[in-house]
Amino acid sequence: MDKNYFSSTKVGFIGGGNMASAIGAGLIHKGILNPNNVWVSARTTKTLGFWNDLGAHATLKNGEVVDNCEIIFLAMKPHMLDDALECTKETMTVKAVHKLFVSVLAAVTLESLANKLKSIVTHPRIIRCMPNTPMMVGEGITVFCSMNATNQDETMIETLLSYVGVTENVPESLINAISGLSGSGPAYAYLVIEALADGAVKMGVPRPMATKFAAQVLVGAGKMVLETGRHPGQLKDEVCSPGGTTITGVHAMECGQVRASMINAVEAAVKRSNEMASTIK
Repeated sequence: MDKNYFSSTKVGFIGGGNMASAIGAGLIHKGILNPNNVWVSARTTKTLGFWNDLGAHATLKNGEVVDNCEIIFLAMKPHMLDDALECTKETMTVKAVHKLFVSVLAAVTLESLANKLKSIVTHPRIIRCMPNTPMMVGEGITVFCSMNATNQDETMIETLLSYVGVTENVPESLINAISGLSGSGPAYAYLVIEALADGAVKMGVPRPMATKFAAQVLVGAGKMVLETGRHPGQLKDEVCSPGGTTITGVHAMECGQVRASMINAVEAAVKRSNEMASTIK
């Protein structure tokens, strides 16, 4: 499948917020999706303004998305799924038999999705994925698993999302654990960027320059890990000269338990995801 395949593919989003924007806008900006073949529904016209500006079809009726699209992303908040499906059922004009649904809902299992989607589609094909917002700039991470989806479905979604980042098929048992890293991780990285910039500002660097350089530090360090294949600990050691400035800074970070805080952050996010999953049936 190449880019031309997706230019005629009709893709819909039920829910037009941050995650739908990251995926849809990312693919539109890269020229993968034709905005004229994208349908988006939301609860308010305020949310739909963004999509109108992109040239997509914007609607307050979820059913229009299912009626018109081959691939439907479920991108509302998890607790809003039942209401969204009820609205979909009420506004559909064509009885749906086979449709491919791609869920980006945190903590909602394939089994739960299958049970709920049967209210609107006789034989739903389902892919559950966990993307992250850097997809908007082509640097996302998406892991996915499926139920009743064909090999072609999986290949299609993996190929589509690979245009805006790294994509990998994983067991469903790993989805929540990975989401604590890749799904929540950008927020942790933004905190690190802000803190590094604050440190530079404290030492006299102008704020715009400090923020720009702090962000580039994370971009550069990430590429070093990915492109060299070396362990991050080894790369860290290569920057730390004996008695030098960097090892002194690393010692200050260890005193502040930065490493433990990062581990705790991932663990806390995963535990919360598991708690959410236990409440959604």
